[in-house]
Amino acid sequence: MQARNSPSVASAILVICSGLLAACSTTGSVGGPARVPAPIRTAVTPRVVPEPVSVTPGSGAFVLASSASIVVDPGNMEVSRTAELLASLVRPSTGFAVPISTSGAPVRGAIVLRLSADTALGAEGYQLTVGADSVRITAHAPAGLFHGVQTLRQLLPPQIESHLALSRTAWTVPSVTITDRPRYSWRGAMLDVARHFFTVPEVKQYIDLLALYKLNVLHLHLADDQGWRIEIKSRPRLTSAGSVTQVGGGPGGYFTQDEYSDIVRYAQARYVTIVPEIDMPGHTNAALVGYPELSCSKRPPALYTGTEVGFSTLCANKEETYAFVDDVVREIAALTPGRYFHMGGDENPILSKEDYAKFVERTQDIVARHGKQMVGWEEIARARLHPTTIAQAWATDTVAAAAVQYGAKVILSPAKRTYLDMKYDQSTELGLTWAALIEVRDAYDWDPATYMKGVTDANIIGIEAPIWSETVRNITAAQYLAMPRLPALAEVAWTPQRARNWEGFSRRLATHAPRWNFLGVNYYRSPQIPW
Repeated sequence: MQARNSPSVASAILVICSGLLAACSTTGSVGGPARVPAPIRTAVTPRVVPEPVSVTPGSGAFVLASSASIVVDPGNMEVSRTAELLASLVRPSTGFAVPISTSGAPVRGAIVLRLSADTALGAEGYQLTVGADSVRITAHAPAGLFHGVQTLRQLLPPQIESHLALSRTAWTVPSVTITDRPRYSWRGAMLDVARHFFTVPEVKQYIDLLALYKLNVLHLHLADDQGWRIEIKSRPRLTSAGSVTQVGGGPGGYFTQDEYSDIVRYAQARYVTIVPEIDMPGHTNAALVGYPELSCSKRPPALYTGTEVGFSTLCANKEETYAFVDDVVREIAALTPGRYFHMGGDENPILSKEDYAKFVERTQDIVARHGKQMVGWEEIARARLHPTTIAQAWATDTVAAAAVQYGAKVILSPAKRTYLDMKYDQSTELGLTWAALIEVRDAYDWDPATYMKGVTDANIIGIEAPIWSETVRNITAAQYLAMPRLPALAEVAWTPQRARNWEGFSRRLATHAPRWNFLGVNYYRSPQIPW
């Protein structure tokens, strides 16, 4: 969400090129926080973010040698895919062959990935056991194996991320037993590709960052006043007229349906669910450039490269509007295997309360008719919501609490804690300040269960960190604003509250800088972190 009268765009900085990661993550079922076992207070392996529920150090270490292999059970394509992602990470830097085997007993030096009938760890939990002779990751579901692989990745030396073969005397992993599962089922980030357009490779790089830190939702803000960014075949003028510019000018752009499907598949392979957002009834100027007959805006639709909000809206009392909404939702829903469609719904001072509620309720029905669960910014709670609808709280307690009265779940995205487009401090070149200055500790030091009045842990499905792109022109700029706040919020979403503390987190996070350097990830060297 954007505050009105946002500052004008700041210049983006030129920074180190971004690299690709290899990763994983997933979305669990809606229903608030997962039940997690009480954390076991032991000596904590310093590198893992988010901090696992239970860490029990052993003695000695596992050495990844040239004879290393990955062993999986036959017959499960998802587990085999996870094994291949792990092998593709390890092979370039080590120079080892790392074959994947689906038969025979594990040999010494193997990394073993196994599914278990034990349901105690849920859909995303895992157990990782590192001994001198092998590494074993077990989980009840494939997503848990993905998350376990990310933990193993963080336990390996950061040089493992290199795409060039490196000579090392040993690739070691400390002996440890980790039992882990997430606090919340929705652990997300949002990328605004509407104000500035991001290419398919850039979006994939962002997905890789999410997966490394066990985030499992990427919410794509696909349309706003400045640009419409996805092909709708039944409404071709959305892209032919509405995609051609962006904040500050420039060519804009859009995803063809094939490109969008490519992003969805890439995310799905890493257990990240894509949640598409078409913001409406406000923030629709770009759509109305192509279809001005649907406009009830304050001014005639025209290409827009500024950053102010609140001047555009679809008409709520025209049947043609709902035919348009149906076309858009139908085509995007067919391309999106995830269960959610985000309708936006924020910042519309033009429609009356009655017309706004009418629009939200009719859109909610359209989304349900196309087999999706509706998500919207907190303002949608001014309408009558289905119990399956999800409200995304960003500004106030009262509206989110109203959503809960309908039985709806809530995603917490409080602007003062989670908005990654806010500056770290006054000297930060990129970003805005309207919500707050957000240093890493500000992003980390809060408890979702007690943050909003009238919203308890039982009402919360998870948290999400948006990055709006008024000042963000490319993926390296997005990385700079996201890192290291994104891992901080990942730990808020994953780790039980009683197991979190700033001092331990900051020390663990500091060890990730060399890994980011090998990956080519741009980041802010916060003075709060003991690098």
